[in-house]
Amino acid sequence: MLLAGCQSPSPQPFFQLAPEAAAHKAAQTRHFETKDADELLSASAAVLQDLGFHVEESVPELGFLRAAKERSAVQNGQLTARGFLLVLSLGRVLMPVDLQQQIVATLVARPTGTTGTRHEVRVLFHRVVWKGDGVVDRNYIAPGEQRMEMVRDPLVYQLFFAKLAKAVFLEAFTL
Repeated sequence: MLLAGCQSPSPQPFFQLAPEAAAHKAAQTRHFETKDADELLSASAAVLQDLGFHVEESVPELGFLRAAKERSAVQNGQLTARGFLLVLSLGRVLMPVDLQQQIVATLVARPTGTTGTRHEVRVLFHRVVWKGDGVVDRNYIAPGEQRMEMVRDPLVYQLFFAKLAKAVFLEAFTL
């Protein structure tokens, strides 16, 4: 028993990437041909603002931008399931449901190559969702439970980069 206590468990593959990690990175990253990194960051901020985000942090020297927006997270399916469970439990269980969410965009733009005319833009979207209150028997479940999840839908990233490509093109011709 003493010897078994001294053995360490085998290490978990903590730093190994998931098989789909390369596909996610490809969806989150695009390259743009432009000499002006500040204009690229400015166009990125404008696109995020057009999508309803407000810029919370910007560090132009690092090509960094962070923006967020808050929206309702209420889903009809959750409300239906909540009502159904309430009826089945004869009013003893009221399941908490998602109420509010904050969607955050983190963007980094950096030059690639030796000429300085090509820039890589990577944007990550994630959301934090807060649950509402509930009841189990006579025990109240307070609101405020939260979870964070990455937005993995490639369509979200395609939409952002399509708008950014237009914005970069328009800024290049307005100068």
